[in-house]
Amino acid sequence: MSNYGISRWDDPKQINDQLKALTSQPIWEVNDEYYENEILKYYDEKCKESKAVFEESQKYIPGGVQHNLAFNKPFPMCMDRAEGAYLYDKDGNQYIDFLQAGGPTILGSNYAPVREKVMELLNTCGPVTGLLHESEMLIAREINKHMPNVEMFRMLGSGTEAVMASLRIARIATGKKNIIKIGGAYHGWSDQMVYGLKIPGSRNLLESHGIPGSCFGKTYEVRPNDLNMLESVLKKNKLKGGTAAVLLEPVGPESGTRPVAHDYNKGVRTLCDKYGALLIFDEVVTGFRVGLGGAQGYFDVVPDLTIFGKIVAGGYPAAGGVGGKKEYAGLMAAGLATGKHRAYVGGTLAANPLSCLAGYTAIQEIEKTNACEIAGQAGDRLCDGLKELIAKYELPFVAYNQGSIVHLECTGAMSFDFSSQNFLKSALGILKHKDMMYVRKDSMERMGAAYMANGIVTLAGSRLYTSLADTPEIIDEALNRFERVFKEVRKTDKGLLK
Repeated sequence: MSNYGISRWDDPKQINDQLKALTSQPIWEVNDEYYENEILKYYDEKCKESKAVFEESQKYIPGGVQHNLAFNKPFPMCMDRAEGAYLYDKDGNQYIDFLQAGGPTILGSNYAPVREKVMELLNTCGPVTGLLHESEMLIAREINKHMPNVEMFRMLGSGTEAVMASLRIARIATGKKNIIKIGGAYHGWSDQMVYGLKIPGSRNLLESHGIPGSCFGKTYEVRPNDLNMLESVLKKNKLKGGTAAVLLEPVGPESGTRPVAHDYNKGVRTLCDKYGALLIFDEVVTGFRVGLGGAQGYFDVVPDLTIFGKIVAGGYPAAGGVGGKKEYAGLMAAGLATGKHRAYVGGTLAANPLSCLAGYTAIQEIEKTNACEIAGQAGDRLCDGLKELIAKYELPFVAYNQGSIVHLECTGAMSFDFSSQNFLKSALGILKHKDMMYVRKDSMERMGAAYMANGIVTLAGSRLYTSLADTPEIIDEALNRFERVFKEVRKTDKGLLK
């Protein structure tokens, strides 16, 4: 499909079969001698400034980092400079950056044309005024230009806030209360959404500490890529007041970590229409990464509401927003209370001039440079190269991609699925596998440490985002570095049920 960065769509059954084969055998990871004598030596000898900053940070910051993405074994790297395809730490070490801040910088880090516009704004207006700024209109109009289904757009401070707003809108619009999400997906950290994170079927069993169980009374999860289970829950919800919305990531949960069939979203659209629920696309990652038209354009599916984050501010802070059809987006409150039924949303610094102008400029630059397609081609090249290395060294690893979103599963730590409409069955599955999943997670982080020590930054050792800055030469160099790691991988006796 032209103007989109996804050139192919793999069969999810084939990928899931490969992942099942991966998790049915012991863990394969870098051997102990290499890890202790080469990897840990790198951190001890060449990352002393990062270690010092982290040790001081632990005195003042819970866990020593302010964001989960920043943590990696054996300690977080403290970055000092970002430029295009590269990051540089405080010790001066250079890394090929496949984290790209978690996905938003498809133009590459610290992209000059966006930075220059931001500096110009700071010199004249400053980052905030507390009042209307033209850039608020510019970004809303620019989004509508590329995503016509987003007739109106409200800029917020984060994807979490945008999800919260979308659910309020859905409940007002439909008069229903229940929400269905796809198991394993992350839709921010509001109370009702810390449910079924990472592992489908986990409900509120793994990470919902500090949240009263009553907060999940109207939240349901269903198995990824399973339209039959979705319809079953929609039917049951009819007896409980109906379903206000189905919320999903269109490429699959966790940025496609759990891939779905190409026609899955159209099937969900049909079911939402049948049962009177709104369809909400979480395009926090896919919006302006898979294409200017988002995943909704790629799949040719019209959602009722769209969640934005990350890239909507061009990699700058306060990245979030919700938009959609006027009849729904118009239900958000604006100005003083009117007494009408409106979704109350706020944020003093939301839609500040800096974030809006950065996002508007970034979207224009993405169009001008054809960034989505170029980054997608880089993702294809990286994924194909990883597959060749996996075959060369006869490893059970699994590599696949959705354009510029590349997945490299070495341990299958997040590949389990305990989806069931029976809570006890799901709970027993989680309890049985919990220790083994954490062992695999630890191994995944160990592989991430090996990549980092060889100059490659990944997301938790299992996901990689390519960008406009990733030339064929950079991808080939990255593959050389991956090969240095893969040749040190050995089969262990860890990671199986005891």
